Amino acid sequence: MEKDFQSAYQEEKHKLQHTLDEVDAQLNRLQQIPVYTGHDFTEQVLEAGREEQRKTLAKSAREPYFGRLDFAENGSGERQPLYIGKVGVGKSEIDDQPLVVDWRAPVASLFYSFTGGEEMAEYESPEGLIEGLVYLKRNIVIRQRLLERLADTYDRESTEPVVTDEFLVYRLGENKDNKLRDIVSTIQAEQDRIIRAVKNTALVIQGVAGSGKTTVALHRLAFLLYQYQEQVSAEKMIIFAPNNMFLDYISEVLPELGVGDIQQSTFADWAQSILDSDIRLIPASETYEYWFESPDRPEVSEETPSRFKGSIGFMKLVREFVERLERTAVPEMDFSPWDGAVLSRDEIMDWFSNEYRHYPLAKRKERVIARIHRWVEMRLKKAPSEAIRKERKKKASQREKSYGNKWPKYEPLALYKQLFKTGKITGDAESLAAVWEQIPAPILKSVSAELKKDRIRDEDLPALVYIHTLLNEMDGSRRFDHVVIDEAQDFSPFHVALLDLYVRGSSFTILGDLSQGIHAYRGVQAWEEMSSLFPEENTDYFPLTRSYRSTMEIIEFANIILERGVRNGITAVPVFRSGDPVRMLECTPDNRPAVIADYWQQLQAKDYRTTAILTRTLHEAQALHEQLTAAGLDIHLIDGGKAAYQGGHSILPVYLSKGLEFDAVIVTDVDTDHYRNDSWDAKLLYVGCTRALHELWLLHGEQLPEYVTAEADQSAAQ
Repeated sequence: MEKDFQSAYQEEKHKLQHTLDEVDAQLNRLQQIPVYTGHDFTEQVLEAGREEQRKTLAKSAREPYFGRLDFAENGSGERQPLYIGKVGVGKSEIDDQPLVVDWRAPVASLFYSFTGGEEMAEYESPEGLIEGLVYLKRNIVIRQRLLERLADTYDRESTEPVVTDEFLVYRLGENKDNKLRDIVSTIQAEQDRIIRAVKNTALVIQGVAGSGKTTVALHRLAFLLYQYQEQVSAEKMIIFAPNNMFLDYISEVLPELGVGDIQQSTFADWAQSILDSDIRLIPASETYEYWFESPDRPEVSEETPSRFKGSIGFMKLVREFVERLERTAVPEMDFSPWDGAVLSRDEIMDWFSNEYRHYPLAKRKERVIARIHRWVEMRLKKAPSEAIRKERKKKASQREKSYGNKWPKYEPLALYKQLFKTGKITGDAESLAAVWEQIPAPILKSVSAELKKDRIRDEDLPALVYIHTLLNEMDGSRRFDHVVIDEAQDFSPFHVALLDLYVRGSSFTILGDLSQGIHAYRGVQAWEEMSSLFPEENTDYFPLTRSYRSTMEIIEFANIILERGVRNGITAVPVFRSGDPVRMLECTPDNRPAVIADYWQQLQAKDYRTTAILTRTLHEAQALHEQLTAAGLDIHLIDGGKAAYQGGHSILPVYLSKGLEFDAVIVTDVDTDHYRNDSWDAKLLYVGCTRALHELWLLHGEQLPEYVTAEADQSAAQ
């Protein structure tokens, strides 16, 4: 077997050198062509194509491919080795086959979908279904032009058993840095089905912690740009993430895949760009602290203000409210630009209700007022003298301005306040009362009190943007070809229904994990709340249950928390990657800072790249950070105020760790004083535990929560 491996290694080493020589030659030929900087359009297009090729070849020159698939198409009988890379490289001068096949190409799907066996394999091509036999599937690691590793995951002609997960486990065992990386060399069959799903579908992905759902969604964007390049553009795609630090964390995946210019934003930042106003939001940290730190937080129900404001029922109420404003939009008076000239309200009303009825309300107002101005100008032309014309024009200008001020001002925030009976009433109060009556009294009182103080929360933004959209023509430049929503369990149905107005063909990738739904005061309880927003035939659901992040010991421990604390939590199936047991370590309040510092130093001795201490609250993270830095430890605080994740060694509250991962994690204060015996806190602790890739230590007080019992311990306390 060693002889066979050496033979294969030498073969691949020779192939790599041949590929690099050809890539270098192609790149050199392109670099010899002078860059065109003139104004001829045809030449500009040609130069853009050459520049794209230069970038592709430069990327390929470092690591040209990561896999090999030997495939014989049914009927041809000829076995062809296909080398698969992040970017495709065209044919050489002496070979009719592409040097490297782009991972997004139809035939490359076999590298991900074929998992072994003697039966025929198949893939969907533009010409139809192609069948054939796979002879070899080989993973190849190349770093900086050097062949580092080979791993065959299938060999039809070998009698030796193949361990299909061996290469995957090798890649998962690598330490992490401060950026999420692509998984193009280890995409699994269930992930590949999501990536290659058709464009005009609302995909809902339930992925357990560590299932790679975020990375899969990013790879899906790269695939859509490849597969539908005539229909979509990167500039018309957007990723919504929970915060700017998370956006920074995932920022290098798409460039690694050769994709740029895709928009990345939080919903709050996007909404404020639509509103184009100086709406001052209550800091998210204030809301988090109330729900995560308040000892007397209320139970979440459909009458919790945040849940109510995120419902489709409220969205319908907002629409009804705006429609009722139309009834009293036109002032109850004729318009007279000067004495003796009258434009009747009936005629103005006819323009408003008939001629311009297809325009939204604010645009209708604008059109009618412009029409009135044209009517005035036509009358001015009939003035008997220039002196009278000038006099009438001056008076008309004053009266037009006065008349315009009698129309309602359609500003989203002012109208939103009015929806909750706050501020000046624009329209018929009796008509609007029918809307107010549909808002539960406690919510009406609570929200009204906040709005009077100009306290605007994130969950108010969908309604504000919706009011803006109903009032104004939608700017075509704002429409998307595809939308990705990450951590979607923390979005509301109103969020998604609003975004559907801004995306062509309901093209969504909606991903999250209900077991990590720690923002229950505003998020969804079941994925049906999302999928029901779209026609059944345009919706698909994908569960991802395998966790590739953490060791078996960590996943099994975290699953116990879900099974006992949440009960309906969706548990993970770990990849066969074993590590150290989860450590339960006693840490009482008396010596807490010193003990944590000691354990922290023990962990640092293991030379991990990224480690984290996760506290229950932000206040505890801030206090502990001050104590540890005073003791001379090098650790930085993540408090939600920074836009970049620095990697290295961090301390942060559990709720800010969602979406991140670390080589090793210490969770502090795992006791009933900090984690209550309810599903909310069980989910929060589950999030903390599943941030760890290789090691997890839990520091606890005297009494453990019910979902973390002595039976769940996987090691004795030290």
